Amino acid sequence: MTHPFEIEQETTLPASPEEVWEAIATGPGIDSWFMGRNEVEPREGGAAAMDTGGNREESVVTAYEPGKRFALRTATAEDGRFMAFEYLIEGRGGGSTVLRVVHSGMLGDDWQDEYDALRRGWPFHLHTLREYLAHFRGRTGIPVFAVALSGEQPAQQGRAALARGLSLPDPIPVGAPAHAEPAGLPPLDGEVTWSDDERIEVRTADGIYTFHHAPGVMVMFHHLFGPDTDSAEAAWQQWLTGLLT
Repeated sequence: MTHPFEIEQETTLPASPEEVWEAIATGPGIDSWFMGRNEVEPREGGAAAMDTGGNREESVVTAYEPGKRFALRTATAEDGRFMAFEYLIEGRGGGSTVLRVVHSGMLGDDWQDEYDALRRGWPFHLHTLREYLAHFRGRTGIPVFAVALSGEQPAQQGRAALARGLSLPDPIPVGAPAHAEPAGLPPLDGEVTWSDDERIEVRTADGIYTFHHAPGVMVMFHHLFGPDTDSAEAAWQQWLTGLLT
């Protein structure tokens, strides 16, 4: 049985409506703060897609009003499930913009757990968007994805492993300095900008690094703005796998 849901979030961003539009309604812009590798055909009725670790999700652009409104909707599955996303942009004084996000649709039998995950995720994603526009505005990020299974390891042990790997204390406070040395890449030196029971985010001079831990799995969604990113995904995959061995 399907269940309808709706999540609404609003945030003020340090950028113009045109800059926010580029971030939320173009493939390279979405790559720079959200998840996966993204494609957007710039018109109403156009195709859009997100590829995360080989898992491709396609949707249709249902609204395309540059600088004002952008919306997407996935196809309806056989069981009635679908997701829709609407972004509403409003310019404010001082060069800032208010962005309102409405995420709605139909969820399946496990709707409560899925809804809770979506509800917890949006404040984090909008925080990452704000970090991008505040520190890397006008630049295009290269998305880096890695995943490692941790078996029966409790989530708390996974978080402790991440803290050690990033040279962080446990508990991990926002503002703490982070340091890591993935093989084959320059050392990571940055500052924790988000820390909760599921995610750690670190911002450096050339990237936004997200580490997501849950029972049985660790996932990374990074956005890199520096040079020489060709080998970054393989190097971070090796680093993440090494934490669990």
